[in-house]
Amino acid sequence: MDPPATKESWKAHWKCFVACGVVVLSPFQYGVDFGLIGGLQAMVGFLKVFGYENPNVPSGWNIDTTRQQLISSLMTLGAFISSGTAGVVASKFGRKHCLWAACLLCCVSNIIMMATESIGALYAGRFLIGVANGYFMTFSQLYIQESSPARYRGWFLTMFQFFTSFGTLVGTIIDWATAKRPDKSAYLIPLGMIYIVPVFLTVALFFIPESPRWLILQNKHEEGTAALRWIRPIGSDVVAEADEIRAAIDRERELGSSIGIRDMFTNPIDRRRTILAVCAVTLQAASGSMFVIAYKAYFLTMAAVPDPFAMSNVLSVMGIVAILFNSAIVVRFGRRRVILMTGLAVCGCLQLIIAVVYDKLGRTKLTGDVLVALTCLYMMSYNGMISSYAWLAGGEIPSQRLRSYTFGLAAAVGFLFAWLTTFTAPYFINPASMNWGPKYGYIWAPSCAIAVLWVLIFLPETKGRTLEEIDEMFEKRLPARGFRKYVCVGHTADAPKGEERPASSSKSESEKNASEVHHAELKI
Repeated sequence: MDPPATKESWKAHWKCFVACGVVVLSPFQYGVDFGLIGGLQAMVGFLKVFGYENPNVPSGWNIDTTRQQLISSLMTLGAFISSGTAGVVASKFGRKHCLWAACLLCCVSNIIMMATESIGALYAGRFLIGVANGYFMTFSQLYIQESSPARYRGWFLTMFQFFTSFGTLVGTIIDWATAKRPDKSAYLIPLGMIYIVPVFLTVALFFIPESPRWLILQNKHEEGTAALRWIRPIGSDVVAEADEIRAAIDRERELGSSIGIRDMFTNPIDRRRTILAVCAVTLQAASGSMFVIAYKAYFLTMAAVPDPFAMSNVLSVMGIVAILFNSAIVVRFGRRRVILMTGLAVCGCLQLIIAVVYDKLGRTKLTGDVLVALTCLYMMSYNGMISSYAWLAGGEIPSQRLRSYTFGLAAAVGFLFAWLTTFTAPYFINPASMNWGPKYGYIWAPSCAIAVLWVLIFLPETKGRTLEEIDEMFEKRLPARGFRKYVCVGHTADAPKGEERPASSSKSESEKNASEVHHAELKI
């Protein structure tokens, strides 16, 4: 048996890193798609097919507002639908099978987009690839949350956001390399790159096990134990861990007699967890990030920023730098509530400053310089402090027996608000409509302020807790402010050394917790 110090190290968990490393290609694919499509709408080669000539805009070409809305937002709408049905699909199929389905849909949709010059067929392709991306984002996160140990879960999900942003960077670099081509190859080459990840992922999924928690939830206890044995370090007590997972699921089933959509709302505990998960994921949209991510190349072009495609790459790189900083320092020392509130406050202030500068100075060189600098800071703040933790909080909070339903709903609502942003943004930023451009930040600054207040009042701190411990705290009906210092009595602590959390509890501490919980009332 390995000594405890060895089992604590990341090297001992190398198989878990391999499995999650394969699955994390899913958000990379999502990021590539997002990065590519945002840039296509500023390419002359693309606009010659789907846009129109307009000498009044900097590039000489523009795209109809409605077409711009649908090209960007139909992908998000498809992701909303597929995420919203994730719970029903997951009751029959495992995480791996759903990721295989996403790979197939991705390839089919891309064939449609590359083969057509019809705007209707392009819309259909965007919708189908959205369905695929919804599965990519939802089931990859479920797999990571259910397979990784508590001490590495935050790190893995930070890598989830890293690969999303890295994919976006790859997409914008490809766009930058082909943008000056005057014909259809300007956008066909980027679209052709979309096949690479689904093909590789399809093969790689055969070599990793299914999610152990999903198997145990499906009453396949022996298969779940075998999956844990593959993922965990040699010498780990996987039988005890599998038994603990089954016990937690059985206890939840006693609280709620069934597993289905209604159960997310009929039981008060599950209802609270559902609302918290949905709102946590929606924090991404509340920050206004989709406006910057989806339209950054077009947004910079219309603001007369020199070489907007190169500046888009700079924005993506700065976002990745923030994620790396986050994984090296913030994940280890920071608390999620504090990080989210800080990130939202900073993003809100930056959006407001960008809007004021553009409003007062217009399209000047100074405005362009300020725009690029502050948008870089915005991307760093969003990627480093909001995106990773919004998904993480939304994934940790759901109950185990309803995890697919609750997280699927949370992802769906997150995609719905993202769709709303991408659908309405062209009305504000397109010169053919309201022509606000960067003044769109006037809307997102107060949105960020409201999000900060919500986190402060409602979001509990779950850093370093196992999923079973999180279950216990919700079952005790603790208020949000009581989660961080609560001492769990029903489960073995699984926090890394140096974590600000007691590893065990005495009888007096347990009684104190019980007394405090008895008087705590939470109504949502």
